[in-house]
Order: sequence, then C-alpha cells, then structure tokens
Amino acid sequence: MSQDLFQAPDYYNIDDLLTEEHQLIRQAARDWVKRDVSPIIEEAAQKAEFPKSIIKGLAEIGAFGPYIPEEYGGAGLDQISYGLIMQEIERGDSGVRSTASVQSSLVMFPIFAYGTEEQKRKFLPKLATGEMMGSFGLTEPDHGSNPSGMTTNFKDQGDHYVLNGAKMWISNSPFCDVAVVWAKNEEGRIHGLIVERGMEGFSTPETHNKWSLRASATGELLFNNVKVPKENILPGKSGLGAPLSCLDSARYGIAWGAIGAAMDCYDTALRYAKERIQFDKPIASYQLQQKKLAEMITDITKAQLLALRLGQLKNEGKATTAQISMAKRNNVEMAIKIAREARQVLGGMGIVGDYSIMRHMMNLESVITYEGTHDIHLLITGMDITGIAAFK
Repeated sequence: MSQDLFQAPDYYNIDDLLTEEHQLIRQAARDWVKRDVSPIIEEAAQKAEFPKSIIKGLAEIGAFGPYIPEEYGGAGLDQISYGLIMQEIERGDSGVRSTASVQSSLVMFPIFAYGTEEQKRKFLPKLATGEMMGSFGLTEPDHGSNPSGMTTNFKDQGDHYVLNGAKMWISNSPFCDVAVVWAKNEEGRIHGLIVERGMEGFSTPETHNKWSLRASATGELLFNNVKVPKENILPGKSGLGAPLSCLDSARYGIAWGAIGAAMDCYDTALRYAKERIQFDKPIASYQLQQKKLAEMITDITKAQLLALRLGQLKNEGKATTAQISMAKRNNVEMAIKIAREARQVLGGMGIVGDYSIMRHMMNLESVITYEGTHDIHLLITGMDITGIAAFK
C-alpha cells in the first residue's frame, strides 16, 4: 500500500484569498482523503467496487449538502466551501466525488429548493448523515443531451401517480434509498418525483464492464407501473428548468473537483520527475519534462482562479448557467490533458495502479461527458455570446 504524499500546489497564493474557515474545511477533507480514501481506492477501482465504508466519512466532512441549512441537517456553508470539499474528494477519486455531488446537488438540492416542508424534514437530515443515499434520474437510453425528449411518464390515478419508464447512467442507483426522478405528466410537463426503495415495480440494476469510474456504483432506474404517492411530487418548480438548475449545481462542483484530479496528477508527475534518474540525472532536469510540468501548473492555476471567481458569483447569486458551463468544460479539459501529460512523464509506470494517474485519466473520460457533454457546453457558451442557439 503506497503512502499518500500529496502536496497541493498553490502557485499564485490563492490560499490568501480564502477565509480561515475555508482552509479548515478543506484541510478536514484533505486529511480524510489521505487517511480513508487513498489507502483503499486503487483496490476498489481494480475490483470495480464502490467502497461503501466511506459513506460515513463523507457525511462527517460535510460532503453531503454542505450548503443546505443546518435546520435540515446540512452544514450551512457557502459555495466556495462546497467547491473546496469537491476538489479534495476528487483528488482522491472522481467516482467518490460523483457520489457526493449526486447526493448534494442532484438529490438534496431539488428537495430543498422545490420540495414541501414535510419532504425537507423527512429526507434531508437522513441524506445529510448518509443514513439515506440518493440518486437522480434524468438521462434515458435514448435521451442524453436532449432531456426534453424523455419518455418516462406518470399518470394521475386519483390518490397516487403511476410511473413508467427508464433512466440510465445513474450514479448511486444500485444502492440508493431514494431517487429524484424527472418525468412527464399527461400534458407533457416535466415534474420531479421522489421514488423510494421498496416501491413495487421500482428496480435499480447495476451497470458493469466500465473502464471509467470503476470505484463508483452506476446503474439504471427502471419503473414498471410504480405507484408514487402524491405527496412525493416536488411542487416548487416544473418544466425542464427544474432539473437543469440541479445540473448547474452539480456542474459547479465538477469545475472544482476536476482541479483536484489535475493537482494529484501534477503532484505525482513532479515528484516522479525529481526522483527518476535517466542518463545520470533526474528527468526533471530535461527541457521537455520541465515544459510539461510548467504547463501543468499554469493550467491548474488558471482553473483555480476561474473556480474561485465562479464561487464568489455563486455566493452572490449571480452565477449564470453559461458561466458554470464554461468552468465545467474548461476545468475538465484541463484535468484530462494534465492526466495524459503526467502519464507520459511517468513512462511505463504511468499505467500501473501504484500511481493514481491512469485511474484519474479513465475517470475523467466520464467526467468530460456527464452533466452535459464537452461539446454541448461549448455550444452553451456559443449561444450565450451570439444569442443564437445551435441546438434546441
């Protein structure tokens, strides 16, 4: 078992822009990752198993709904704190961060923002402690980038709804206790429903044979005439804007999280380059290796500043969907490029599980696609600056 020697880069003294509370929250998450994630994550990825033992720790560091008010079980933190926690968790593994992102932004957020008081008090405290785990159902087998085309639907049956359809590529689905599911009513209007484990006709088969996010549990949500009580519908908002607002929160977390993966790859490559001797001197002394490392730290620094400014805008309620899309797209692309360059610095050693780089690289191939594909985010920026939509 290799020791976690990670040292976070801060080339522009960005820590000076953080509050003492921000730094303490980040340090708690960093310490937890070093202690409880790093020693087990390579084996979990090799076995393609989600380490459920970490759920309690995720809750203890405030990774589940950190910005949810304390009266509902959250930590009542700001958006920069949320971002820093996601950064540290993804430094450990993107799949672990996915679990926290889904729980926070895609399950707890819509219940808090659009749910009834009864729904908030029933679900949020248990979701915050990890006693209850959630998933989010939007993507369908035939509708990914075009969620408005969804066919999952529910019909009013008097005292309950009957839900039919299927969702796929769902993080946490195999073990979720509740799922926030988006479906169309008989008029074609999209609504959110809380589907609970044990409801007849509701099943969550796991997706196997993944080369990416292997330490994360991914599956489907299947609904076969599922009776959903009427009190389980989210009444606060309907239409496609409701699930998309949840995705804004998740994409924001990814913009921070990807920095963590990039930091880990850079730190690994830098340490290796200083220690690896070829032609009688460390490979860090060669120009091409220095070029790789210099470009890595430059891109990480730019991404840090982008995420921090976005966090400030989120705290002020000013961050737009397009700004969040830009940060998600830029920072994930940055991270995947760094992972690939870092792998080359390590040569053949870059592909083995003794180092984290290949695992990060494979994970980021999913991160660059989910919560809006790389190309869709590009077109969101294009639409924002031209005023012309290149897609519906």
